[in-house]
Amino acid sequence: MTTPLQCTGIVLFAHGSRDPLWRLPIEAIAARIQADEPGVPVACAYLELCEPDLPSALNGLVSAGAQRIRVLPVFFGMGKHAREDLPLLIEHWTAAHPLIPIDLLPPAGEHPALTALLAQLANTTPP
Repeated sequence: MTTPLQCTGIVLFAHGSRDPLWRLPIEAIAARIQADEPGVPVACAYLELCEPDLPSALNGLVSAGAQRIRVLPVFFGMGKHAREDLPLLIEHWTAAHPLIPIDLLPPAGEHPALTALLAQLANTTPP
């Protein structure tokens, strides 16, 4: 039996930065998800340097009614953070919350649609 979409939360997981403007593109993705799918709980989470951290974002989604969570690493590739740090954070959280399944997606930069979009942007003359 699958979980209904409205019970699946999404976390956009990124590195983090001290610069508050750095968060704007990540938050824009979250806003777009909410605009496209108003019933889907969405949270941004950061590895370091800004809040919320991943456990806080996951807890917030569960409080909002999520019964399953998808985590999208907003990284260009499978580096140390996506390969080691993020799975360890998820493992620790799921040990304390075994009834909430988490689907860890591949890093965003490895998706063929993003690769195609970036190539298109590089080949487009700015207005």
